[in-house]
Amino acid sequence: MFGRRKETNSRRGKSVARPARAGMLTRCSAGRKPPAASAHRQEPAAKKKWFPDLDWGRIRIWILAFAFTLIWGGLWCRAYYLQIIMGPEYAAMAKRQHTAREVVQGTRGNITDRNGNVMAMSLDCDSVWVNPAQLRDRDEAVLKLSEALGMKSEKIRQLLNTDRHFVWIKRKADFQNAEKVRALKLPGVYLDAESERIYPYKQLAGQLLGYVSIDDKGIEGLEKSLENDLAGRTITRVVERDASGRRLMPPGSGTFVDLRGKDVRLSIDTHIQFFAEEALAENVEKFGARWGGCIVVDVPTGEILAWAQYPFFDPNNVNSTPAADRRNRLAVDMLEQGSTIKSFLIAAALEENVVKSSTVINCEKGQWKLGQFTLHDTHPYANLSVDKILHVSSNIGAAKIGLKLGAEKYHSYLKRLGFGERTGLPLAGEARGILRAAGRWAPIDIATASFGQSFSATLAQMAQAYLTLAGGGAKKPLHLTLDDKSEARPAQNQPVDTIFSPSTMNEIRNMLREVVEEEGGTGKQARIPGLVVGGKTGTSQKADSTGKYGKGRVGSFVGMLPIENPRYLICALLDEPAKSPYGGVIAAPIFRHVALNSMAYHGFLPDTDDPLVLAIARKAEERRLAQEKKNGGRAQATAKSASKKPNPEQLKIPKAEEVPKAAQAKIRADLVPEVIGMGLRGAVEVFASRGIVPTINGRGGFVVRQFPEAGSPWPEERGDCAIWLEEKSS
Repeated sequence: MFGRRKETNSRRGKSVARPARAGMLTRCSAGRKPPAASAHRQEPAAKKKWFPDLDWGRIRIWILAFAFTLIWGGLWCRAYYLQIIMGPEYAAMAKRQHTAREVVQGTRGNITDRNGNVMAMSLDCDSVWVNPAQLRDRDEAVLKLSEALGMKSEKIRQLLNTDRHFVWIKRKADFQNAEKVRALKLPGVYLDAESERIYPYKQLAGQLLGYVSIDDKGIEGLEKSLENDLAGRTITRVVERDASGRRLMPPGSGTFVDLRGKDVRLSIDTHIQFFAEEALAENVEKFGARWGGCIVVDVPTGEILAWAQYPFFDPNNVNSTPAADRRNRLAVDMLEQGSTIKSFLIAAALEENVVKSSTVINCEKGQWKLGQFTLHDTHPYANLSVDKILHVSSNIGAAKIGLKLGAEKYHSYLKRLGFGERTGLPLAGEARGILRAAGRWAPIDIATASFGQSFSATLAQMAQAYLTLAGGGAKKPLHLTLDDKSEARPAQNQPVDTIFSPSTMNEIRNMLREVVEEEGGTGKQARIPGLVVGGKTGTSQKADSTGKYGKGRVGSFVGMLPIENPRYLICALLDEPAKSPYGGVIAAPIFRHVALNSMAYHGFLPDTDDPLVLAIARKAEERRLAQEKKNGGRAQATAKSASKKPNPEQLKIPKAEEVPKAAQAKIRADLVPEVIGMGLRGAVEVFASRGIVPTINGRGGFVVRQFPEAGSPWPEERGDCAIWLEEKSS
């Protein structure tokens, strides 16, 4: 039928009509209803299968196994690449991240005097540095660091304005400030352990000791010349770090390595050093000199007991002293020494039999023309014997003796005495002096060199030369340290250079005695009642910027006592004094002060009723008793300090309101202040201000105990004082 299709009904065996598919156009006439749909439908045909003969389940298993094998192989290849090919490079990267090399510098050795008193020492301290990249809040860090370190915030902000990952903020900070920074626990802010050099006696022998740089390298003085001995050893070691970069214990840290520098023991005696500096300060100020120097030598050993210079220099505060006053002038300043040289001229002339002590020289009544030059004396002397020429210090008489001796012989004696050569002491920048070859000396040069002009020398060279006279005519080297390794010393079997015979030395010593002891001598202000003293004064001109002699003068005195068998040799010098140029006036009193106090200190004072000697003897006895009490009560005082505290009632300290304000400062100065909780350096300076160096017990940065206790009167006789150190407990 049109518009229908017939399908065979398999179950009934007859044809049935099915409706056409949707959307199919039929040819039914308009308005004619389509035939009704059959009540039964035919089932769809079965789907067609690809490769029906294959076992698809087994195929899927093989595909999955291949995929896993491929992935597994890739992982093994990756592991091979990482472990074998890239392994060494990655291992090196890991090592750099978790380990680091650090340079460890040992602390410097101590410098002590001959009695073991520490003159220079190193203390542990902390330095603050920042990694700006690790700061979380830079403004907050700047503010907190400024408060903790006492620095201006603008300066810290300027330091942090950089691309670097390491910036020093404060090198060698005070212990209290470092603890404040540590307590902040700011990210990117670190503290490194360093050591700081301190000088407990402050300005005592400051120019001789010198100072060190911020990196503990010797810059001047013994700190520089003995750098190889004092400097601590440096090693490089590997340390481990955790993931945060914090330092762990280094491998093999249980092995102790002593990196500390060697201690150096000087021949200096701090007591005699103090006497010399005391006398210098008084006379430099009194006579308006530019500077002054003094050297004290123990004649039998050649050991230097004092090396003093004024104005003083405190190595603890380098920048507070002008560079000129930091110089060790006794070793580097070359000056014409004046009439103190006449002793060597006359000794050489006597040794060469050119003159005798009784030989008479015409001194031309104070004025003598030599060629186109005119020589003068301070007084119009006529005929003088050789011994009197030294007595009154005649320039004309010395010049005529020098011309008789001749340039070659005189120059050879000066050379053998050490002029024009360094002394061999461990002195940084020591000058040689100026001593021209004898062939270049004209007659006027011989004449002026005879009374200490035309050549220059340091005060150290003068001490070396006069030690030969004091020691009997044989050249003996000076010593500044008591450690044989710290300075060059002659071999035991080395022949002694005997420059002058004993007979010559007896004559010279007698002349030096007359200079001080007899009337008319220029060194009468060096006299000491009860002792026989010998010495020579000197007054020399100084050349100005034009090379000609100007108004500047140098006054000096070199003396020895007792003159029969000298124990002490003392050289004193004042440069450019304003009030008097004569060495017998300005330098001889320095000799007397140092000599009297040194002999009293060693118990050699003469038996005399002189008020000055008696006063010094009384002070020396007080010091001796104080020292005995200190040594005898050291153990007892140390034991008591741990348990016994002072009774305020026994101290009889009045209340503040009961004391006039003018007297309160004096009372506070007479009481021991509180140093507990202070850093070591600050505590030592408190005691040093009273002339006391405390005994230091323990290790650490904080003072946890002190003796005497705070509020106690200062020991009248400077008894034992001690402080105990510990690390701050967390």
